[in-house]
Amino acid sequence: MRAAAVRLENVLGTLALGGIMLLPLSEIALRQTLGTGIPGAGPFAHNLTVWVGLLGAAIAAREGKLLTLATGEFLPKGWIGSTAHLIGGLVGSAIAMTFAVGGAAFVESERTAGDIIAVGVPVWVSALVFPVAFGVIALRLVWRASPSSAGRAVAATGLVIGFYLARHPELLEGHALWPWLITILVAGVLGAPIFALLGGIAMVCFFVDGSPPAVPLIKAYEELTSPAANLAAIPLFTFTGFLLAEGHSSTRLLRALKALVGWIPGGTAVAAATLCAFFTLFTGGSGVTILALGGLLFPALIKEGYRERFSIGLLTASGSLGLLFPLSVPLILYGIVAQTSAIGQTVSLEDLFIGGLLPGLLMLGLVALLGVREALRSSTARVPFRAQEAASALWDAKWELLLPAVVLGAMITGVATTSESAALAALYALVVQRFILRDLPTMTDVLRVASDCIALVGGVLLILAVAVGLTNYLVTAQIPDQLIEWTKAHIESRVVFLLCLNLFLLLVGTVMDIFSALVVVVPLIIPLAQAFEVNLIHLGIIFIANLELGYLHPPLGLNLLLASVRFKKPVLEVTWATLPMLGILAIGVLVITYVPWLTLGILDWMGRLETAVP
Repeated sequence: MRAAAVRLENVLGTLALGGIMLLPLSEIALRQTLGTGIPGAGPFAHNLTVWVGLLGAAIAAREGKLLTLATGEFLPKGWIGSTAHLIGGLVGSAIAMTFAVGGAAFVESERTAGDIIAVGVPVWVSALVFPVAFGVIALRLVWRASPSSAGRAVAATGLVIGFYLARHPELLEGHALWPWLITILVAGVLGAPIFALLGGIAMVCFFVDGSPPAVPLIKAYEELTSPAANLAAIPLFTFTGFLLAEGHSSTRLLRALKALVGWIPGGTAVAAATLCAFFTLFTGGSGVTILALGGLLFPALIKEGYRERFSIGLLTASGSLGLLFPLSVPLILYGIVAQTSAIGQTVSLEDLFIGGLLPGLLMLGLVALLGVREALRSSTARVPFRAQEAASALWDAKWELLLPAVVLGAMITGVATTSESAALAALYALVVQRFILRDLPTMTDVLRVASDCIALVGGVLLILAVAVGLTNYLVTAQIPDQLIEWTKAHIESRVVFLLCLNLFLLLVGTVMDIFSALVVVVPLIIPLAQAFEVNLIHLGIIFIANLELGYLHPPLGLNLLLASVRFKKPVLEVTWATLPMLGILAIGVLVITYVPWLTLGILDWMGRLETAVP
């Protein structure tokens, strides 16, 4: 019974993912051949993206993969860790239940209003995913809160608390906010999912103000299905990365890179860093790069004479490279969040892609320089350049190498929008991996990869959904305005503001994953950046460059924890190995911050900069 339910859940999520891929592709085909499109294709794709996000979140809850703060990893084992996990599950299930009740109220309000998505399909049908997904998440948080029946019974009280508060929000109206905020924050530190941390704060704030639980869900639906959101690009580009990581693309690309640069000192290290950047570009620094490529690249580096400590440090640092390159999922998410938060400025995804190119090359080049230095120091082996081998390796990797050209070409020529280009990338990777190269021998393998992708994307989009309500409340309460006034009263220099921003973002990147940080912090930072006349394209590159660094910052940097697991080394040993990379990348972040030309120079030359300034 459980296996059938799991299979059904995976199939539904995959069908929704297939829908947001096929609808844009059909739009491209019909537009190019008949000069027309599919009625309602856009609204349906936006609603299916919401389904992908929430179904994926339910799958992530099933697998214990909902995103959490890194602080929970350092809690002691034994009864302390078990108690913390139980508290996190109790509070998380209570908050998920308030959203489930709010979702049911949202569905009922839409049934009454009779709003239509397109071609006669009512909004309430799409909205059904809110109560169902949040209800399932609440139950799964209870189940995973403890291995014992007694522990689960305790955690189940969260369901009752959440249901009762959502049905009687007037109990909190007009009361003090801080006791609830402290409770939720403590639960977040103890391991409650980030969505519960943000969503709980949002829900409590609305309750205290006298608003019903449906309000955050209505705000979330409006934002997530907005045509300006472009959300479909996130799951589609992520799916592309997962398809490539699952097959033998890494082996083919490593061979091609070694054939091209293996003859120079540090050539293999440069090839390894470049390969990691390519995969991280699509997966968003989610840890897939280190986990998927570590087993291939670590032995290759050791075999050619690189020290073990250096090899671990290089691969740990390279797991966050690539986030600034075109088509990067975090760049897309920044553009989505910034576009809805900026006043008087536009944040074009194409401009972000162009602006991130030189800073991305700078960060990759700095790590590559350390590879060259290590090779000269250790007298590592080199691979002689052979034109025949280079040609053969490039031909073998032709399908992977053509992917960026196909996608960027479609965008530059105007054949496809960003979301349509993401669908094109996903289809390309699927056809190549399943039918041409057959790295995925069966459709069962494709379904498994899609489920893994949806679980990751679900954790991200779930946070985005609940954070919309919190952002809306903060704006209504004029928190950004107060933050601007306080900052201007204490910081007068733009240079000092940027330095404080670097330190703040480094701290954020240390305790939060990049997706959560983008959703939570960008709406608060953008008004400050505008007050200090920081270009929002430049701000986005600064933001992501700092979060790249946060992945490596001890003691909670995500890449440190993942590398410790992948290479079976203590976190402290991985930290020492990564410190040289952390230092040189910190220099790169400062250069990116204080030399705006790196980000804006090409845009200025192309005459596009005027669209990104006040």
